[in-house]
Amino acid sequence: MKWTFPNLRLFLALAVITGGIYPAAVTLVSLAVFPHQAHGSLIRNEQGEVIASELIAQPFTSAKYFWPRPSAGDYATMPSGASNLSWTSAELVKTVAERKAALLKAHGLPQGTPVPADLLFASGSGLESFISPEAAEFQVNRVAAARGEDPEKIRKTVAEHFISGGILGENVINVMTLNAALDKLPRS
Repeated sequence: MKWTFPNLRLFLALAVITGGIYPAAVTLVSLAVFPHQAHGSLIRNEQGEVIASELIAQPFTSAKYFWPRPSAGDYATMPSGASNLSWTSAELVKTVAERKAALLKAHGLPQGTPVPADLLFASGSGLESFISPEAAEFQVNRVAAARGEDPEKIRKTVAEHFISGGILGENVINVMTLNAALDKLPRS
């Protein structure tokens, strides 16, 4: 009994500090310093309606949009994750071959045309909203044709969404912000 009450007081004090005070302080600081990120990095249309988050990809099937990386979990946030298929898996080889054939057909390209790996392989989370500049360039002509725009205008918009990876990271394009920007472009 001699140790029970001091340990219980210590437990309750730490529970209040680590379970209440600290999370509240971090939340308040993040809301004050990084309000956009703290609210989910939401993307809004001209009417102010939330259309997406910069951090979570959505399935785009229309030719007028850039397509994100494939998702093993169909872009669902709750069961998100990778397929866990190894490089030697026959199922993975078949899936990648099917994705490549579909991409080449959708872009009107001949068999044997190289396809960027991030358009063929799902990310670890299945929710990756970033693609490589090569994957964006691969899609430029399809998007431009579907929108009736000059490919250079689309390339300029892609370039405006280029995110440098710096010394250690990879250069990327955020598909979600790019597609939202495409919808705001004035028609030619």
